[in-house]
Amino acid sequence: MSTKKYITKGKGLPNWSNPISHAVVANNMCFVSGQLSVNTDGKYVSGTILEEGRLAFSNFFSVLKTADFDKDDVVFIDIAFDDLKDLPEINMLYMELFPENKRPARTIYQAEALPFGGKIKITGTAIKDLH
Repeated sequence: MSTKKYITKGKGLPNWSNPISHAVVANNMCFVSGQLSVNTDGKYVSGTILEEGRLAFSNFFSVLKTADFDKDDVVFIDIAFDDLKDLPEINMLYMELFPENKRPARTIYQAEALPFGGKIKITGTAIKDLH
């Protein structure tokens, strides 16, 4: 039987006015909604691709923690960003956040437009080992 938990609020998470869940946990899987460079008040924080990327990933990891998952549980990352020329910086940040032997699978693509006019959005899936 499947159990689901909807993560809509939590300590350190952006306080959205949008009707979304930050994540949905189903059994041993956590599906994290797109995280942006947004502070806990729900306000967009503009910066360089690295600055926005760090805050978006920080939000992503905060959602995981609220859902009782951690970085080592991440199996897939989806990264949308506004300009492919920023790929070297994004790769640098990705390598910093995930060691070579624990890098999740990922997709990357250029998005024509992101919410708030942002530069990057991070979405992903985590799975807990049940052993």
